[in-house]
Amino acid sequence: QLNKKCSKQNGFVAFSRFKDSKEAAKMVEGLEMICFRIISYVGGARSSYIEAIQKAKQDDFEGARECIRAGQEMFLAGHEAHFELIQKDAQGEQVGGSMILVHAEDQLMSAEGFKIIAEEMLASYERIAELEKRLENR
Repeated sequence: QLNKKCSKQNGFVAFSRFKDSKEAAKMVEGLEMICFRIISYVGGARSSYIEAIQKAKQDDFEGARECIRAGQEMFLAGHEAHFELIQKDAQGEQVGGSMILVHAEDQLMSAEGFKIIAEEMLASYERIAELEKRLENR
């Protein structure tokens, strides 16, 4: 029989559906590893997007585009890890609700927002540079 007791952990209510503590520990280790993969990849992506903005500000538009491309690759790796959790949940596996998962998802959304901002800032800096060139050529 499965243990269906309700316990409070990290401010969340988690329903424990494990036969024993070893099974629960294995799930938590797997969840934590996936969460750390998400955090690592999307944290790198976020940093690349911020670097892209800085490069665009210095008129290094090709460097900025390269940072956005690199960030997108890292973001996709983090998104794939997140999708892995969604698949596990859809298959009925216990994914749980922990602070590390909330943090991972927060970082995922933050990186996505920074990508949008970086792309918009790159376009704006390119436009400013073009307008400055026009003014100089008058």
